[in-house]
Amino acid sequence: MKLLAFAASNSSKSINKKLVNYAASLVEGVEVETLDINDYEMPIFSIDREEQIGQHQLAKDFQKKIGDADALLISFAEHNGSFTAAYKNLFDWTSRLDTKVFQDKPVVMLSTSPGPHGAATVLTAATSAAPHQGADLRAQLSVPSFSENFDLESNSISNPEINAQLISALSELTKDS
Repeated sequence: MKLLAFAASNSSKSINKKLVNYAASLVEGVEVETLDINDYEMPIFSIDREEQIGQHQLAKDFQKKIGDADALLISFAEHNGSFTAAYKNLFDWTSRLDTKVFQDKPVVMLSTSPGPHGAATVLTAATSAAPHQGADLRAQLSVPSFSENFDLESNSISNPEINAQLISALSELTKDS
């Protein structure tokens, strides 16, 4: 089984990258490919731009990565209660190729933030839209107060209850549909 994992953040210091990398390491018996959405940076999407340049090759490349995977693991950063501009732009370009961006793959969606809400607002938006975007949403988890619940030295969740919730969520990826 091939697992594609990425953070919906373009920050080099992203706590969501730390979370998704840790989470991916917990899924046993899979080949993990971790993407950096910075590798898929494109001009800001608009209909006019699409008419000028056509479908962007990086969107096609991202779509192929999803297509080649058996399951997806995504951790969403939250900017002002919503998706990061970098992720939203990548998603917008890719959705022009096929509105079912996630291609009916099993997906676990995560989020975290420094605050007590753990980017729950963006996670709610992502999970609400997921079925319309071709995601077989298996589980979701918001990790609150990242610095209080994640040990940067060991790169792991330090809160046993949250860690157990994460392991339970991840176990849904490998269950049969």
